[in-house]
Amino acid sequence: MSDWERSSTARVTAPARPRKLAKVPFVELADGRLQGVVSSGSDIERVYVSSVVAGTYAFACSTNNNRPCGGARGSFCNHVRALINEAVLQYGAERVARYLRVEIVDGEPSALTITTDMSNRRPPQGDTKAAAPVFSRFLRHLAYLELAPTTAPLPEMQWFPPTRAVA
Repeated sequence: MSDWERSSTARVTAPARPRKLAKVPFVELADGRLQGVVSSGSDIERVYVSSVVAGTYAFACSTNNNRPCGGARGSFCNHVRALINEAVLQYGAERVARYLRVEIVDGEPSALTITTDMSNRRPPQGDTKAAAPVFSRFLRHLAYLELAPTTAPLPEMQWFPPTRAVA
C-alpha cells in the first residue's frame, strides 16, 4: 500500500493549465458527467448549471433555479461549450476525452475536437435533475473559500466516525 493510500488526505491534481474562474467558476468530472456552473454572459447575477453525459453526450443547461437555457435547442449552447473548454484547461484534453468516451481519430484531442465530435453525433437533450446537486456542491466550495486559513480540522470534513479500541 502506498503512502497516499494510507493518508487521510486526497491527492489534488494540479490544473493542466491556469484558467479564469469568472466565466466557469466550477467544473468537475463526476457522476458519469462533465458538469459545472457557468456564468451568464448577459446577467451578472445569473448562473447556469450545464452538464454532458459520458458516452451519450446528452446535455442539459438550466439556470440555478431550473429555468431552461434559451440557447440549448437541439445542439450545445454556449454554456456547454464554455464548460467543455474550461474542463480541458482544468483536466487536460486527453482526460476529458477519455472520461466522456470521445474517440479522437485524427491527432491530439483538444476542446475543439472534443466539442466537434460530440456535436456531430446530434446529442439528445438531457434532463436537468443533476442541476441541484451540482449547484449545491458549487456553493459548498464557495463557503470553503471564505474560511480563514488554518491547520485545525474542520468538523464537516471529518467523514469517518471516531473508532474505539476493541477490548
